[in-house]
Amino acid sequence: NYITLSEIVVNNNLDVPSFIERIKDDTTFYKAFRNLRVIGYTSINDIRMVDRNGDLEASLASKTKQIRSANCRSMQVLEQKTTGNMVDEDGNFNYYTAEMYAGLFFTKGSVCDETNIVKGFQFSTVGLSGIDKHKEQLKMLFFNPGKKVSGLPFISDKTAIFDASMADKYDMSIDYGSYNRVDCYIFSVKAKADRKSDVVIDEMTTWFNEKTFEIVARNYSISYDAGVYDFNVKIEIQMTKAGDLLVPNLLRYNGNWKVVFKKREHGIFTATLFDFVR
Repeated sequence: NYITLSEIVVNNNLDVPSFIERIKDDTTFYKAFRNLRVIGYTSINDIRMVDRNGDLEASLASKTKQIRSANCRSMQVLEQKTTGNMVDEDGNFNYYTAEMYAGLFFTKGSVCDETNIVKGFQFSTVGLSGIDKHKEQLKMLFFNPGKKVSGLPFISDKTAIFDASMADKYDMSIDYGSYNRVDCYIFSVKAKADRKSDVVIDEMTTWFNEKTFEIVARNYSISYDAGVYDFNVKIEIQMTKAGDLLVPNLLRYNGNWKVVFKKREHGIFTATLFDFVR
């Protein structure tokens, strides 16, 4: 309902309604991850699972290279070390947090005929069950923060921060600054202290390139306790350009999840991507 504007934003005569519509309709964030399907790159991967005291239970450290050839992608493992029970004897992950990471950045065998088209795409849990359904729900929250997410029991409506029913639960502001030497408009959303139990997105800050309005970086924290599941997750993402494509080059995740019939998982991971090849 109300958005606080810094003095420099006021002086820049930013068209605030149009800016908010850009944010609401943004597809560049998800498309940046889809772009990883159609290019080559090298990744340094660090996945750590910790117990309730923060002590290490299992880990994976690796360096991988994705190769794109003849409309197919495959992955080479250049280095890898695991500890604890990160994987079973067949090499499968024992943690759904690690499975989610693998779904984003690892490739098994050869995957062909993918595109980076996002227009008209919608996440769906139709036909999915068990861990596959939970992983799809996680993607909904990660790639569509701020939008209504269907298929998530108890919280679907609570993710739509711009809906009239949710807007008064947040303090919103637009500022102007620099991120990695890129001039940006900075859009911040923070749940009001007395309304945190009513929201899923506790806080989100996004840096938009002043000229192109592409996302330069985004930090957000989400949490909720629905009884049958609960989570508390913090994510930081930085973007770069691979030719003319926007892609993530750094992702940090610190998340605590409990899903019904699964033990609680606290995972910490960092993905560092570089050497992009169009």
